[in-house]
Amino acid sequence: MYVKLSIGIDIGGTFTDIIVQNKETGEIIKRIKVSTTPKHPENAIMDVFKGKLTKEEKEAIQQIYHATTIATNALLGQVHLELPKTVLITTKGFRDVLEIGRQRRPSLYDFFFDRPKPVIPRRFRLEVEERMNYKGEVIVPINQSDLERISEFIARENVKSVAVSFLHSYANPRHEQIVKQYLEQHHKNLYISLSSEVSPEHREFERTSTTAINAVLMPIVSRYINSLEKIFAENNVKAPLFIMQSNGGVSSAEHIQKLPVSIIESGPSAGVVATRFLAEFLGLPNVISFDMGGTTAKAGTVIDKTISLTTEYEVGGEVHSGRITKGSGYPVRFPFVDLAEISSGGGSIAWVDEGNALRVGPISAGADPGPACYGKGGENPTITDANLVLGRINPKGLLNETFPIYPHLSEKSINEKICKPLDLSVVESALGIIKIANMNMSRILRIVTVERGLDPRKFVMVAFGGAGPMHACSLAEELGIKEVLIPEAPGLFSAMGLLFTDVMHTFVKSIRRKIDEVNPGELNKSFEELESKGNRFLEEEGFSSENVIHQRLADLRYSGQGFELLVPLSDINLNDKDSLLYLRKLFDEKHKSVYGYSMEEEAVEIVNIRVNSIGIIKKPVLRKIKQGNAKPPKAALKGHRNVFFEQFNDFEKTPVFERARLEAGNVIEGPAIIEQYDSTVVIPPNWTGHIDAFGIIHIKRV
Repeated sequence: MYVKLSIGIDIGGTFTDIIVQNKETGEIIKRIKVSTTPKHPENAIMDVFKGKLTKEEKEAIQQIYHATTIATNALLGQVHLELPKTVLITTKGFRDVLEIGRQRRPSLYDFFFDRPKPVIPRRFRLEVEERMNYKGEVIVPINQSDLERISEFIARENVKSVAVSFLHSYANPRHEQIVKQYLEQHHKNLYISLSSEVSPEHREFERTSTTAINAVLMPIVSRYINSLEKIFAENNVKAPLFIMQSNGGVSSAEHIQKLPVSIIESGPSAGVVATRFLAEFLGLPNVISFDMGGTTAKAGTVIDKTISLTTEYEVGGEVHSGRITKGSGYPVRFPFVDLAEISSGGGSIAWVDEGNALRVGPISAGADPGPACYGKGGENPTITDANLVLGRINPKGLLNETFPIYPHLSEKSINEKICKPLDLSVVESALGIIKIANMNMSRILRIVTVERGLDPRKFVMVAFGGAGPMHACSLAEELGIKEVLIPEAPGLFSAMGLLFTDVMHTFVKSIRRKIDEVNPGELNKSFEELESKGNRFLEEEGFSSENVIHQRLADLRYSGQGFELLVPLSDINLNDKDSLLYLRKLFDEKHKSVYGYSMEEEAVEIVNIRVNSIGIIKKPVLRKIKQGNAKPPKAALKGHRNVFFEQFNDFEKTPVFERARLEAGNVIEGPAIIEQYDSTVVIPPNWTGHIDAFGIIHIKRV
């Protein structure tokens, strides 16, 4: 019987990845990859717990870490995830704040563009006569009769959830708290979301939008979490459930039910967390994470062991060349891992447009029916089909040949959908699909580096996801990156990342004062108040003081600017004016890095202060593999097959290795293919792979 096991569960658009690890030895007990069940994502988890885990393994599980797309799917209108009836309560005169929004046109010259409909219809947006000023002083007391009227409406309409967002409640939340207390007394099972608890920041539109989305998600996410906990109880698993947040930390299921807006980008964050762990373990200062799964490809950066974060995000927004188009979605003010994402996964469909041009994505074949080669009825060619035709994927099947695939179906779909319209051969069409996909994915790598003022040539790329290791070297070549790392289980790396994270809670306080007007002692006291709040949260979740750390950050801007930049304050001791001058210096440097210039003569304003309160979880260790020689053992060579490489412009007889049999110290010169349960690694000509002591493949340009 295992002493302590941890389990990571990552639900993607195509596959659900589950990894079971012995916490004490670092040994991976099981790697499980099953098709996602989109309509009921918990069903895939239930099938794994019932059919693929032994009784002893389930009893040994100490923690469950989970990344989910349930929140995103709900807001994108997935079937069987209808939004619950939700009421928005605002200050009198601000009923239409969601409708008015900001004067942002995502499509500047499109006169027929329709803005996204407010997440809460106007009939369910109600007003209360009350008013605070920006200092938090009461101007108009709350009108009790308005609360009675709203309570009657909630009962009559069978409302499930309520969002409350009053003007300047970030300065004084008292009126919102009165509404909550009143509704709790009169409606026992009502979900209530206050803007002063969800997003205590200025800008009433973004704050209201964030609170409204949180309220809409509360019943959906709570129902989902309850169904998961029921599955675990039925399988005699008593371990606590932690869920990955958008900020790269996990939180207890109980807390997530109150703040579901925090898990909108739950899944993609886990891969970047795993990348940070690997970068720290190997001592790498600058790392790009490249995650290519079945539906999308994502890129992020880790600099000096720190994940890049942003506080601006629009859920459900349109994505153009990897960027979310401002004004096309629903704004959310919450820390998000700064990712660029594009609809270019293994299941992305290739098609010919009206101008007879070859296109790839954004529509995906998903898990059902999946790529044509799956034999599940899919007729459209995908990136996976193109890789199969070019010999890069094992024609006998995926997942150690336990998942059968059919190359003739790939050829048939490419021939009918691409070759005939464009008068190309099957190989030319497949190569065109891969080139276009790589071009699309190179954009997101440029977004997180070049567009952030970073030189990609100074970075190492960590490639993962089921399809990432097949495309990584080609993308690295495009950007001048000299080294690519392939972790031990790349197709399950995001699930592995769940085991390498910590519990995190983020707290915010609005300041809105110029640095010259700030008293360092008062600012330090404000930080300490947020840290005390974090200590209380983490203590309730079982963390002692020695396992708790706090990260201080601030939102800064030049006075008069519309938006701010997030600056870490880890190296600043707020005890005198000199510390504030250093803070000013850090902001100038950050502004110059992002925008290419700074304005030292302009006043700088502190808009918000933030604290990330982190409960440190003991991380599993990486296990060393058997030491070998430079030449791979004979048992590792599975055979040879013809693989198409652009460098030869032809098929080349290429050695195929089984990764599980490779040893530390082995050197594999390209061209070569390395196969494993969850992914396939392609080493092109002029690249060489080195296996390190922990089984990580370091692929370098010759």
